[in-house]
Amino acid sequence: MIGTHKVTLPPSMLQRGFWLYAWRVIAPDVQELVYVGRTGDNSSPNASPAYIRMGQHLGSAETQNALRKHLVNRGIPPETCQSFDLVAHGPIYPEVEKPENFSHEDQLLRKQLMEKHIPLRDIVGAMEKQLAEDLGKAGYTLLNTVKWRHKVDPELWKPIRAAFAEHFPRLKEVVDVR
Repeated sequence: MIGTHKVTLPPSMLQRGFWLYAWRVIAPDVQELVYVGRTGDNSSPNASPAYIRMGQHLGSAETQNALRKHLVNRGIPPETCQSFDLVAHGPIYPEVEKPENFSHEDQLLRKQLMEKHIPLRDIVGAMEKQLAEDLGKAGYTLLNTVKWRHKVDPELWKPIRAAFAEHFPRLKEVVDVR
């Protein structure tokens, strides 16, 4: 169906770093579905802007389109959905700074960068898991399960949870016991 559409991005969504995000998808049958994710790679010292993940999630690259896969696995072609909202919070931490001459082939430098990247990734990964758990407790239907072994720091988590509660109001109804 032909149409004219508009997407507006705030410039801050272009910043590289560790972002936490949740997609709200309104399926063809009006069911509200939620997908939780984060930026900050597991295998490299990269932390993309939220807007890059936005396109990847709905794209065709097999290793990057998790949201699309979850919808298709439920029998929902993404193109038939009523809407997609991305709520992104961040960057919680900036991407680990790389020297101008950074090369992925420089294994020693890559190792040093990963040593700085991993603790930040683990903090945001714990937040990703906690957001998914909290949204589930609040009655939202999650498309994905977030597995992460690290625990969230309650003091770091409180303002981030509050930020998401502005967009997912049922979070306000569930008491945070941490």
